[in-house]
Amino acid sequence: MELRNEELKENDLEPREDEKLTKNRLLQLMMKKQYREMREITTEMHPADVAQILEDLDENNRLVVFRLLRKDVAAEAFAYMSDESRNDLVEGFSDTEIVSTLEKMSLDDAADMLEDMPASVVKRILAKSSRQTRESLNRLLHYPDSSAGSIMTPEYLRLREDWTIQEAFDWIRQHGEEAETVYTGYVVEQNRLVGVISAKDLMLNSLDTQIKEVMDDNVISVQVTDDQENVARLMQHYAFNAMPVVDGEGMLVGIVTIDDAVDVLTEESTEDMQKMAAIIPEDSTATYFGTTVWQHAKQRIPWLLILMLSATFTGMITTHYETTFAALPLLVSFMPMLMDTPGNCGNQTCTLMVRGLALGEVTDKDFFKVVMKELRIAMIVGSILGAVNGLRIYLMYDVFAGGHYEHVMTYAMVVSISLFMAVILAKLVGGMLPLIAKKCGADPAIMATPFITTIVDAGSLVIYFRVAQILFGSTIGF
Repeated sequence: MELRNEELKENDLEPREDEKLTKNRLLQLMMKKQYREMREITTEMHPADVAQILEDLDENNRLVVFRLLRKDVAAEAFAYMSDESRNDLVEGFSDTEIVSTLEKMSLDDAADMLEDMPASVVKRILAKSSRQTRESLNRLLHYPDSSAGSIMTPEYLRLREDWTIQEAFDWIRQHGEEAETVYTGYVVEQNRLVGVISAKDLMLNSLDTQIKEVMDDNVISVQVTDDQENVARLMQHYAFNAMPVVDGEGMLVGIVTIDDAVDVLTEESTEDMQKMAAIIPEDSTATYFGTTVWQHAKQRIPWLLILMLSATFTGMITTHYETTFAALPLLVSFMPMLMDTPGNCGNQTCTLMVRGLALGEVTDKDFFKVVMKELRIAMIVGSILGAVNGLRIYLMYDVFAGGHYEHVMTYAMVVSISLFMAVILAKLVGGMLPLIAKKCGADPAIMATPFITTIVDAGSLVIYFRVAQILFGSTIGF
């Protein structure tokens, strides 16, 4: 299946040299009014490449070139364009042009486009559409957001179990062009899904064989109200190109294709990345440059304010132990490392937990297994980091400093022990918080950077100063 333009743009690919030449060539032909040659060039191009060229044009030229495209090419390219560019085109379209483009698109793409448009525009479009298109779009538009119904398409290969393979091929030749995919056929009786059959099975069996003899009646399907991310994960698990969607009575109402599943996973991973970076997610399809400066700031400010205010706890801890580092000023120089290193360790673990939960590799029932595993990992990591830092402090402040500093070995022991204990704390917190969030029904990704940073920073400082007081107690009279 073809992937939409949003996925292609995620790779931030620079335009190829031939794309630049094609765009310039199209503009030249348009200026010379050589429309036939221009249409011939775009007809031979991949719709995604046509969409990329349209994206690069200014609004006026984009509208002119789009209107000069062959209608089927225009409809396919339209599906690959970004929401911003599509909206620019729609604003310049007449009702007839919108409906014409809409009816040549696949229904799920058309529904996605309509969801992003003002209600007045949607009402105008549906009023001008054919009855069949209007009914199909209305069904799609009324399904809950983020459900299988919201991303499915009702355009699929519908076969009957009493047909022969020859009859199936005849039907596919007549109606296959209307289907979203021809790689899988869905066998229905009175609209109830009873089996599936692949194109491979159709081609490898004799033409007089009945469908029911070769179809797979152990059908895996999803409910129309199932979460779209779970549907995408199931398709990934079973390596499906399409997933059948049924209603509460087992009636087949549509299919979710692999391109839509990829869209969902891309959007979900983008949202998780934003949450883990302490950014409030908004439109996951919006590009970096397609988002205004104010929108970027609005997404980032709330969590930054929370994190800034949460640093108050760190300040309170530092104030509480000010007599400790007043007596031992060298302790201050190790504080950044004692906060950053455990924080990095916690974020490593949390990232793995969020990924594991998203992929189903880890569940909230694995809480104690995760704790025991992360404890063992933390002891190994903490031992190595502590030993390396102890050696570093000894070399820097004793061997290479020519005996300028006192109590160097004690400092080395304080930092090593503190780092060992802080890494254990960070690994455990990083592993437990996402699981606790999942158990409580919260989003595990939120626990990544925002909360772990605050907890680990505060905990590391408490450990550090307490260890320093214990080891230096007899030396400086604590």
